[in-house]
Amino acid sequence: MSEIPAQATVSGRSSEGAVSETRGDAMSQGTPPGSLYDHLKVASFSVGPDGLIDQWSTRAERLFGVPASVAVGKDPIEAFVPPELRTRGQRAMAEVLDGREWTGTVPFRLPPAPEAVPAPAPPAPYARYGQPGREGSGVRGSGTAPPRTPGAVHRPAAPPRPAAPAPRFTGDHGDPRTVGIAELYVMPTENAKGERTAVCIVVDVRALRRIETDIAASQAIFGQSPFGFVLFGPDLRVQHANQPFAAAFGGRAPDHRGRTVHDYLPRREADRLAAALRRVLETGDPVTDMQIVGLVPGSSERRHWSVNLYRVHSGSGRPIGVAGLGSDVTRRHAAAREAAQSRRNLALLNEAGARIGNSLDIEATARELLTVTVPGFCDLAAVDLYQGLLDGDGTTSGRLSATDTGSGSGVLRRVAYASAVADAPFTDGRAPVKVGTTHHFDFASPFADALRAGRPRLIDGEPGGLIRSTLAVPMLAHDTVVGLVQFTRAKGSEPFTERDRALAVELAARTAVSMDNARLYHREHQRALLLQRSLLPPDKPVAAGLDIACRYLPGNASNEVGGDWFDVIELPGHRTALVVGDVMGRGLRAAVAMGELRTAVRTLALLDLEPAEVLAALDEVARGLGTPGGVRQATRTPRDADLSEVYLATCVYAVYDSVTRRCTFANAGHLPPVIVEPGESALMLDVPPGMPLGVGGEPFEEVEVQLSDGGLLALYTDGLVESRDQSLDEGLHHLLGTLTEPGRPLEDVCDHVLGTLDTRHGEDDIALVMARVQGLPAASVGDWSLPREPQSVGRAREYARAQLGSWDLDPLVDTTELLVSELVTNALRYGEGEIRLRLLLDRTLVCEVWDAGLVQPRRRRARATDEGGRGLQLVGLLSAGWGARRTHRGKTVWFELALPDGEGTQIDVAEALMSMF
Repeated sequence: MSEIPAQATVSGRSSEGAVSETRGDAMSQGTPPGSLYDHLKVASFSVGPDGLIDQWSTRAERLFGVPASVAVGKDPIEAFVPPELRTRGQRAMAEVLDGREWTGTVPFRLPPAPEAVPAPAPPAPYARYGQPGREGSGVRGSGTAPPRTPGAVHRPAAPPRPAAPAPRFTGDHGDPRTVGIAELYVMPTENAKGERTAVCIVVDVRALRRIETDIAASQAIFGQSPFGFVLFGPDLRVQHANQPFAAAFGGRAPDHRGRTVHDYLPRREADRLAAALRRVLETGDPVTDMQIVGLVPGSSERRHWSVNLYRVHSGSGRPIGVAGLGSDVTRRHAAAREAAQSRRNLALLNEAGARIGNSLDIEATARELLTVTVPGFCDLAAVDLYQGLLDGDGTTSGRLSATDTGSGSGVLRRVAYASAVADAPFTDGRAPVKVGTTHHFDFASPFADALRAGRPRLIDGEPGGLIRSTLAVPMLAHDTVVGLVQFTRAKGSEPFTERDRALAVELAARTAVSMDNARLYHREHQRALLLQRSLLPPDKPVAAGLDIACRYLPGNASNEVGGDWFDVIELPGHRTALVVGDVMGRGLRAAVAMGELRTAVRTLALLDLEPAEVLAALDEVARGLGTPGGVRQATRTPRDADLSEVYLATCVYAVYDSVTRRCTFANAGHLPPVIVEPGESALMLDVPPGMPLGVGGEPFEEVEVQLSDGGLLALYTDGLVESRDQSLDEGLHHLLGTLTEPGRPLEDVCDHVLGTLDTRHGEDDIALVMARVQGLPAASVGDWSLPREPQSVGRAREYARAQLGSWDLDPLVDTTELLVSELVTNALRYGEGEIRLRLLLDRTLVCEVWDAGLVQPRRRRARATDEGGRGLQLVGLLSAGWGARRTHRGKTVWFELALPDGEGTQIDVAEALMSMF
């Protein structure tokens, strides 16, 4: 309350709460700081019966900036009113002292700020005085005259007491920074003597308008805000709530008073918000963007709110509660969740692209899919593939066999399973399927339907079970179903959405394409391996007079097909051709070229040509590879030559004679052979390298070497001795260093060489052929010279009978005598020079007849009336094989018979003779 003069009474009544009933014992009631009167800026002063100010309150001093020592005793009209308005002011004051109230607005000079310097005093301002009952010129007021008290004396204002000069209020009347507006309430009173006085109440209009503006602004913010606004008291109960808040939680705004946060939110969220309210009330630290989740009445959808909290203070700074501003951000959360899901899906696709399909193994690819999706996409997952896909038979769709009439799908094998939930099997009504086992889906099951239709199916989990839902997604590769993948989410996880369905289809499709690529690769790889193996000799070839060991290593595990090859070819007369070659390049193209060259080598070797002649003919074959017709033609233009494919190869060809232990070499640009004689160090044989096959234009030279029993011969390709980390010279030196123990078993020697040298570089194929010399003993060879006379035929039969008897081959005597006589007879009739007969015993019996004639015999079918021409036909019928070859001094005609205890089939002589007629 503002101060009221103690001496004044209003119509005989004391002011409420301001004056005690005991006269002169004044007692003022104090107000707490920040009260309404502090904000309104209310002040008071009183005018005595003489018309002079006799009371000037402290609030008046603060409002007007005039101390009581100056104001008391002054005539307010003379002191504050301009000369042109004093008459009217005197009249108004007389009316007040006559018992009438007056109300009006008065301009006044604002007190200067403490740091401001007082301005020079201009002419005094004027006040606008109101007239009783109406607004006067410059005065706004109204009043009613109370009835006069009988016997009261009404006197005009007494002359002013001598005092200090009257204050003059100066300032610019239109400047709101220096002039204020006060609303003045003048009320007539009486003192203890019954004399007429007046009490004046002054209110700062600017402060009043400011409070009105603040209240309007508060109402606008609180009542017109589109956001939920609520004010909590110190007891954390709702004191005020606006209409948006009430609309969200139901009812009218006044209905929410007295409620707590537990009336709106689940217990967990309510406890969290209550703790935040308590913390804000105690510390004053605001809380911004606090996320709250709950339900609203009449809806089961979870709503999200963003809440901002701050403490509210009174005018004196005392905390009076916490204000909360909340906005519904459910849509924003949904959008953020969609964006997060999209980012997660993109991350999964990126990870799938980086991790799925890195290997060409079908089952490994299935496991890679589950590694990517569990637990990032689902809680459990399994992959089932058609058995035909895994078997490689080309059956990659769900065809039902005759035994599958009760099932709804083909035979499937569970190849991968992953779970983020411990010991959690699929609970789809069937027994759990273990990895590696085969199974079927029932015809009416959604899994079989997904396989048949080629579309994903969403299967809800069983009530009370662990599974929430399962996505059964068929794995499609090039419009072909290769299997089914199941993505499952457990209870507590979010359900599958359309985005999840699309992502699952994409992941399954990528995996299926990778699996189909792996299947195609394995199919082509198996075909290439079959081709490669068909073009190489058996693992342990057998040769007369030689112990053979060989190795072939592909360049890398993913490409087991290359251009390196080796061969062991048995030649007539217990001779053996050893071949090692290398087609430049790798892959199927090099393997095909190698197969053609190997076939050509075997064909040329069976013609029993010399090694140099074999390489010369092979060079022509290589030059014809990749050309139309397979023949190098001189009429082809350079342009046509550019369009043809060029095949180059290196090759070393050696022919070993087990009787003489001589080996003849010819080289076409290949690495030199290595020979290790018993008791000596390994050395490289100096064979003229020649040009690679396919270049042409240069002849090939031969080198003949005498080998000893127990000696070691090694033929190899450059992959064994050359790599990026090892030069060719270093590799050859290391190869010679590994052949220090040639007496070890030949298989062990091969393993030692491959284990010691750098054979894991993966840059080129490796072919290695090692042969230990074991010539035919002299006791296994029968050699005779026969003169050119008819008696030599009988003599040859005698030599053959005696030799076979010494070898215990009596069952072959008759056949051998018959065939020997036929060959010797042909040599006498059609050959030239001395005749030579030789019998060789090894795994078979070989008979050779030599002469100096160059014309080779030719077998023909004799007619029924012909007396001759059946000799060679008889040889072909009774022998396991026969032929003729050129020698340096003529030719050799030979035949071969299987031993009685050997693996060959014995020929019935009588049956063979009868077949001739």
